[in-house]
Amino acid sequence: MSVQVLFFAGLREALGSGEKITLEPGDTVGGLRQRLAARGGAWSALEAGRNVRAAVNQEMVRPDHVLVEGDELAFFPPVTGG
Repeated sequence: MSVQVLFFAGLREALGSGEKITLEPGDTVGGLRQRLAARGGAWSALEAGRNVRAAVNQEMVRPDHVLVEGDELAFFPPVTGG
């Protein structure tokens, strides 16, 4: 099973635009975030406790959201605008 992972705002600058990731059935947004953060270096921006939001298929989700084949997962810091 694979999902497309995208990064936005400051995360995009640090981690790039995204990548396709292979997952196991039942993997969650939070689990994937932990796995990516474990890569170390710039990836530590995704560590637990950091203020990062997630959306699946352009809808905000919680960390316990289960990913399915073909999902598009986006990580981004909260942003303000005006």
